[in-house]
Amino acid sequence: MSFSVTVQPSGRQFTVEDDEFVLEAALRQGVVLPYGCKNGACGSCKSRVLEGGIEQGEHSPKALSADEVVRGQALLCCAWPTSDLVIEARVVAAAGDIPVRKMPCRVASIVMAAPDVAIIRLQLPANERLQYLAGQYVELILRDGNRRSYSMAGAPHAADQLELHVRHVPGGRFTDALFGASTPVVKERDILRMEGPMGTFFLREDSDRPMVLLASGTGFAPIKAIVEHMVHKGIVRPVTLYWGGRRPQDLYLNELAEGWARELPGFRYVPVISDALPEDGWTGRTGFVHRAVMEDFPDLSGYQVYACGAPIVIDSARAEFRSKCGLPEAEFYADAFTTAADLAAAGG
Repeated sequence: MSFSVTVQPSGRQFTVEDDEFVLEAALRQGVVLPYGCKNGACGSCKSRVLEGGIEQGEHSPKALSADEVVRGQALLCCAWPTSDLVIEARVVAAAGDIPVRKMPCRVASIVMAAPDVAIIRLQLPANERLQYLAGQYVELILRDGNRRSYSMAGAPHAADQLELHVRHVPGGRFTDALFGASTPVVKERDILRMEGPMGTFFLREDSDRPMVLLASGTGFAPIKAIVEHMVHKGIVRPVTLYWGGRRPQDLYLNELAEGWARELPGFRYVPVISDALPEDGWTGRTGFVHRAVMEDFPDLSGYQVYACGAPIVIDSARAEFRSKCGLPEAEFYADAFTTAADLAAAGG
């Protein structure tokens, strides 16, 4: 049995087949709704069910609370319809214009940018380029079929090689191999498979609102892609970048961000450290990175925010920017960097 889904306010329609998640069916038919992890961990695909019934699959309580379920919210990435549906969700037109592809790639270089961060460059097949929007991600397909998601850290115009920023998660199947903590080791010239682009986190070029860019850890990667894309396209909007880490070494491309602040008109950079030690000699901003934004921008009602990093940072920023700083819900764009452990906790 199949069910029809109507998306409001766009009026777009698609069909969900047996044992198919709502989001999966939408993407298959070219209806791109907001999404991130696709495993019930990040909450990016949260939408309201206006009519009809769904069965909600396993998910993280942080992504969808019991109270939100009572109010008719659902995570479309892990929800099955039990009848025809009418849902309220934004249709992301731009992402739907780009085909998702599977292709091999070769590890061109691995550079350790910090003790726990590697910058990987992947060489695509000859005469091949991956079309994507600045901020989107790809999935690396491991030999056992498991997947790991990483954002492209370079602008699309320079995509003959893909740049990924990978943080070591001890015990992680892929990152242990990359950092030499398990065998076989991932090394230069290895052939990998990938699929992409994916995600609905990208620069909205039709807006002229001033922007706040918020990154924690390797959440800097898609932010870097967005900034480089703006420079390439000549997009000039007031931009303030906040990059947070526990220790100064976590800001592994700090000099690059400082260079942007010196060279780009209307660009400001604010590094924030939460757990600096005396030996770090840190004299800059301290505390939670999203709180630094709130100190500087108590009124965000006229801004656009792009936030990337750990789920706790994204969730806190989303809630407090809206409730305390007046940021419109539609102007908060986010990509929560969920790990395999996060997905396991969500039942993914």
